Amino acid sequence: MLLEDKVAIVTGAGSGIGRASALRFAAEGAAVLVVDVREGRAQRSAEEIVAAGGRASACVIDVGDPTQVEDMVATALRQFDRLDVLFNNAAISPPGTAVELSSSDWDSAWKINVSSLFYGAKFAVPAMADHGGSIVATASISGLAADAGQVGYVTSKGAVISLTRALAVDHARDGVRVNCICPGLTATPPLLHALGDGLRYDTAIASQPIGRLGQPEEIADVAVWLASSESSYITGQAIVADGGLTAESQFSRISRMT
Repeated sequence: MLLEDKVAIVTGAGSGIGRASALRFAAEGAAVLVVDVREGRAQRSAEEIVAAGGRASACVIDVGDPTQVEDMVATALRQFDRLDVLFNNAAISPPGTAVELSSSDWDSAWKINVSSLFYGAKFAVPAMADHGGSIVATASISGLAADAGQVGYVTSKGAVISLTRALAVDHARDGVRVNCICPGLTATPPLLHALGDGLRYDTAIASQPIGRLGQPEEIADVAVWLASSESSYITGQAIVADGGLTAESQFSRISRMT
């Protein structure tokens, strides 16, 4: 029970990594505020936690809106009396190059992927400062090396990594640790939809040194560890969980796949 008697907020918890993390946080003893912009999905995740004997409540907000993020933190405090963990996971990935991507999609990617972490810290740190806490963000290996045709996603995820470091330095003396996770190819609904079940999927599998996609539950394992006291001396870090993808040289990958 790594999070026994803790209270956690998980954003983007209606599916994928967020849902898996909300379930795992609850299984480790946390009360979870399950946050998603889609009411039905947030409610289903919360109900699944409760049905398994855990404590959870659904909350529908737009994480790119500072007023709603402030309300989110207030809701956690009102319902569960404290806040120990914020897992800032919600994200979007509108495709396109700088020429192709609309200005509104660029702004949306920045708001949902980056500003949400800024707003989350703004309101969560004061709620944690008297007893300490952990903020975890979902970045991406796309924030470490660029993907073609994903300028909004790549730059925003790179900013998440930098913002994680800045927040960690600023709030270490407040007792709040801040870290991010850089997942690789993970079997979330958007990725599986993008890959399909043909050549693109087979190529993605072949590109992985580990020989498979990651599972949302495996990223949830990392999130729980970063949220818990097991990682109490770790802050300001970008933890890569990618099945070895970024460890392998391009030459090695080409040789292995041919």
